[in-house]
Amino acid sequence: MTDLDQLTQSLARNLKHWRAERGYTLDALAARAGVSRGMIIQIEQARTNPSVGTTVKIADALGVSITTLLDYEQGPQVRIVAPSEAVRLWSTEAGSSTTLLVGAEAPGPYELWDWRLMPGDSSASDPHPPGSVELLHVRAGTLTLVVDGAEHAVPAGASATFEAKVAHGYRNDGTEPVEMTMSVIIPLAR
Repeated sequence: MTDLDQLTQSLARNLKHWRAERGYTLDALAARAGVSRGMIIQIEQARTNPSVGTTVKIADALGVSITTLLDYEQGPQVRIVAPSEAVRLWSTEAGSSTTLLVGAEAPGPYELWDWRLMPGDSSASDPHPPGSVELLHVRAGTLTLVVDGAEHAVPAGASATFEAKVAHGYRNDGTEPVEMTMSVIIPLAR
């Protein structure tokens, strides 16, 4: 089997899987993606290799990355992310940082974060889509969690959850670093 054949088979299998996972009919997915029903049928039957643009449209309509849609792996997947592979997305000169530890895409984007906030540092976030939820656990220090303008003290050992559809942020008003683990769950756009 050539690489192109393997890619075609993988795309067919994954498209069927994600369309079923999302509960989309052929017509519903075609409408969401802006491609023809016939194109989706041909892809699911491994009879065509769509353009990159078409594949991106379908991935976006399903709410998954193009990498997930084209993944060659079969069967149950376990993904181990080594510490060196975790992605640092934000940091300050004072030593505050956020690191995306791991993420998943079923039933929607789901992320696990490691946070470190140095004294006096803060990070603000715009509202996430309706239905988004954040869960966090403070391992050290006292976090000032700000949700829709209201401040909440979350001490070491405590956990919190909130609907993240409003502006929110994290602040360290204390004298020691805040260390926390946070999960972000974002629902699929329907």
